[in-house]
This record gives sequence, C-alpha cells and structure tokens, in this order.
Amino acid sequence: MSLKIHVLPAGPIETNAYLLIDAPRAEAVLIDAPGEVWADVAPLLAAAKCRLVELWLTHGHWDHMQGAAEVVAATGARVSAHPDDRILLETPGVMEVFLPSTIRLAPVKTDRWLADGDRFDALGRAWEARHVPGHCPGSLLFWCEGEGAAFCGDAIFQGGVGRTDFPGGSMARLEKSIRERIYTLPAATALYPGHGDATTVAAERAGNPFVSG
Repeated sequence: MSLKIHVLPAGPIETNAYLLIDAPRAEAVLIDAPGEVWADVAPLLAAAKCRLVELWLTHGHWDHMQGAAEVVAATGARVSAHPDDRILLETPGVMEVFLPSTIRLAPVKTDRWLADGDRFDALGRAWEARHVPGHCPGSLLFWCEGEGAAFCGDAIFQGGVGRTDFPGGSMARLEKSIRERIYTLPAATALYPGHGDATTVAAERAGNPFVSG
C-alpha cells in the first residue's frame, strides 16, 4: 500500500494529528490540526513533494483545531467537519474561557459538512464518515476499509474513552456511538485516536474497561 501515515503529536497537550501521504498521487490529507502542527507538516510535504488537499477535523475541541487556520492559510486545504460542532469552529472564543490566557484560537471556515454514513473519495481511496457523539456533539470517525484504518478522534483510546464532562458531552451517547459505530467495524481495523497509541477494534471490544464489546 502506498499510503504513508505520519503520527504528529502537537500542541500544549500532545494531541495527535495524522498526516496521510500518497506520494504517487503527490497528495496528502491532514486529520486534525493541534497548535503549531504546521511546523511538522510542512517539511514532510516538501520531502514527499506533495500538496495538502484536505483537512479533516474529528471534532471542534480547541486542541484539535488550534492550528487549523494556519494550515488552511498555508495550503488552501478543504476543511471537513460535522455541523454539530459549527459553533466551536467558527466562534472558538467560546472555548477560551476554559483555557489559559496564553492560548488564543482563530476561527476556521468549514467547506464541507459531513453526516453519519457519508462516503467520499480521497487519496484515491474510498472513505466513510461515522458520527460518534458523546465526547463532543460533532465527533466524527474517518474509516478507510481498504487501508484497514479508522481515525477516531477522542471517542475511544487504547483502554479508554473520551471525557464526557465537557459541555455537550454524554456518556450514554458515547457508549452508543462506540457500540454502534466503532465496534461494528471489522475486528482487525486499526484505531488511531486523538491521544496516545493506536489500538484495534478487536482489542477494545475484548478489553476496554469503559465500554464492553
């Protein structure tokens, strides 16, 4: 397979961004944009002689979108997200009251709003967006069956799940999302979370202490 996945922890709390590069196509997609991630992305694009065509946001929490405006300004990448997080992306100042005064957030314009089950092509591959609310109202998972990979934001982690005590969070909704939208993926699917190491659907079904399979 020609898809190269770069894991780029960035920002104040080491949020994972994922840069997906298809060198033969000279194209790349970035999933999530923590603060200052562009400094890591730019040299990788240059080395691969690729252009960034898409930025996909798994949700609107500040640590996943802090660097989005900088990335878009530098590349013109098309931004995709879920409409339930529109207020967080377009008026991110609502999140600054919860953050240190040193953190400032710039709004980002979304070019494509995705809904649960939307299918689309990117990097010459078929993708599906799955709505996985609970951690955040507009949480999305991006699944590529052909690559056996799903990028799940903060919905689920290796041995954990996303927090539900933020505004718009709900443990009941998160459990439903995980059981119906994540545990229904093929068992061997690699899950790439917003923080920490990758895991698999099979491993979390069998051993996640928060949501059993």
